[in-house]
Amino acid sequence: MKFGGSLCILNVGGRRFSFSAELMKRLPLSRLSRLHRCVSESELLELCDDYDRDRNEFFFDRHSEAFSFIMLYVQHGKLRFVPHMCELSFYNEMLYWGLESSDLQLCCQRRLDDRMSDCFVHFFPEEEPQRPEEPRGRWLEKMRRTFEEPTSSVAAQILASLSVLFVLVSMVMLCASTLPDWKAAETLDQHRIIEAVCIGWFTAECIVRFIVSRDKCEFVRRPLNIIDLLAITPYYVSVTVTILTGENSQLQRAGVTLRVLRIMRIFWVIKLARHFLGLQTLGLTLRRCYREMVMLLVFICVAMAIFSALAQLLEHGLDLEASNQDYASIPAACWWVIISMTTVGYGDMYPVTVAGRVLGGICVVSGIVLLALPITFIYHSFIQCYHELKIRSTRCTRPLSPEFIS
Repeated sequence: MKFGGSLCILNVGGRRFSFSAELMKRLPLSRLSRLHRCVSESELLELCDDYDRDRNEFFFDRHSEAFSFIMLYVQHGKLRFVPHMCELSFYNEMLYWGLESSDLQLCCQRRLDDRMSDCFVHFFPEEEPQRPEEPRGRWLEKMRRTFEEPTSSVAAQILASLSVLFVLVSMVMLCASTLPDWKAAETLDQHRIIEAVCIGWFTAECIVRFIVSRDKCEFVRRPLNIIDLLAITPYYVSVTVTILTGENSQLQRAGVTLRVLRIMRIFWVIKLARHFLGLQTLGLTLRRCYREMVMLLVFICVAMAIFSALAQLLEHGLDLEASNQDYASIPAACWWVIISMTTVGYGDMYPVTVAGRVLGGICVVSGIVLLALPITFIYHSFIQCYHELKIRSTRCTRPLSPEFIS
């Protein structure tokens, strides 16, 4: 949609702001940048409250002082709360304009986390009003919530408890099957029966959840559903191979492959993330903090390269006659560096020279410092994800609230 002129005027709460059309496209505010992608005035009015074509003026019934602080963030790159304004109200303005809590300064992020924790509230993106559903649609939606949201109803809680029980039973049977006493034929038969029952439950649950899901493609792409398939598939593969090759012939030669497939059933334990908030928080934190995790990995790799080369030189390279054979190569010294930086210290290899011991002390102190640097960001993200998922979980228990699928 082409606007009336090259100069756009934003009227926010009675206060006017002038921007060029090109500048509005580059603003890090998603609501303003989306204005230029509108193809009709009706789409335009979904993003703003009113539009004056003659003056090319957009009207927003929002807090003008909060928008002024947001524009200061656009100019200078630092976003702080408006003095004497509620943190939650300002955060609501941030979400409206397309900003996240991570755009705030760290001190303001802590204030927001404390405020949200005290009030136990959270803001979510605006959702479109849902149209009245047909009886069949309501039944599918009820089934979907029963299988996807363990806290939505009593039936969902019972179903989640059964699923957790089957996961625990399958894990216990998988661990017990490696014991020598479980190698007897009768014990193996009992184990196979219990394993088949657990697999049948997981398969039926996965099929029902696929049938009642809203978007089948999105269902297949979700990480937890992929893990479900990885946990179920090895059983059917091993059963198929057993039927095709027999118990005592080619199956024995394929034993390594089958053992790998069977041990993949350990992925069942990740199914607990569907029912436990702590595991969901861990997964969401790792997804949001992948940059910090990569940064931590780079720190460790750089330090490992430096200290391993120095350790190999001091312990083995300077005196070949009285050299420490544990440090015969740089890759071998890398193992010593990683266990020293993480303060594990297995004791299987250690420096014997004075210079090597000094280097070991520096390596340990450096490891503590390097590992501590990204922890602040990861900790803050973990607290934020925990509050977010906790409130969303509570939100799903309310019958009239919109649904959220993690």
